[in-house]
Amino acid sequence: MLAVFDKSVAKSPEGLQSPQSDTVSALKDGFLAQHFSSVHPGSVVVNLGSSGTLAYSLDRQNPILPRLFAVVDDIFCLFQGHIENVANLKQQYGLNKAANEVIIVIEAYRTLRDRGPYPADQVVRDIQGKFAFVLYDSSTKSTFLAADADAGVPFFWGTDSEGHLVLSDDENIVKKGCGKSFAPFPKGCFFTSSGGLRSYEHPLNELKPVPRVDSSGQVCGANFKVDSEARKESGGMPRVGSAANWSSNY
Repeated sequence: MLAVFDKSVAKSPEGLQSPQSDTVSALKDGFLAQHFSSVHPGSVVVNLGSSGTLAYSLDRQNPILPRLFAVVDDIFCLFQGHIENVANLKQQYGLNKAANEVIIVIEAYRTLRDRGPYPADQVVRDIQGKFAFVLYDSSTKSTFLAADADAGVPFFWGTDSEGHLVLSDDENIVKKGCGKSFAPFPKGCFFTSSGGLRSYEHPLNELKPVPRVDSSGQVCGANFKVDSEARKESGGMPRVGSAANWSSNY
């Protein structure tokens, strides 16, 4: 799977940018999506207009950790992996028996967006299994990304020459667009357009970038670690009227 988001939609963390990195513009002329399609036959590319691009393929997928894609109303979601507590989550979100993992993620996000009772970190923490997902809400131009706490699914992110955010389960695809400005997506974390990167295992703690160094001694993006001494200000979802949108406040 592949997602490239314009920097106006999802701002890349500064720690991902390496000082010397041979990056390109991943969005210009559909460069990275075209490369993805050439590497993965039968790919489907979804143009998100000025917000970016999504792409997915069933080529060479792990049958134990399948890739799924769905669109519900204005919400687009790429999912890879397997959720173990599907039955419980279907009941929690009032979904029918036919709902699969990607539909569960969309409904979980929609519950948050429409001011549901749970904070975002709890919603992701409630998902048990091996997973990574990329969600884009075109009605609010918001993103919601997450990976499980054990890094059970390959998932990488990086920043291109223009500061756009690139995500994929294919490390070589991210390298193509981001050069050395990339890293594995932090396990046990989620990212939103408005709130940036947060740990859902330690939601009250800040995350700090730790530079990665490759075999040649060059800085290659950063790993983000929980800072046990730096705590975030507690900020639940503000209750300011039924028209308020979670995605713009978290």
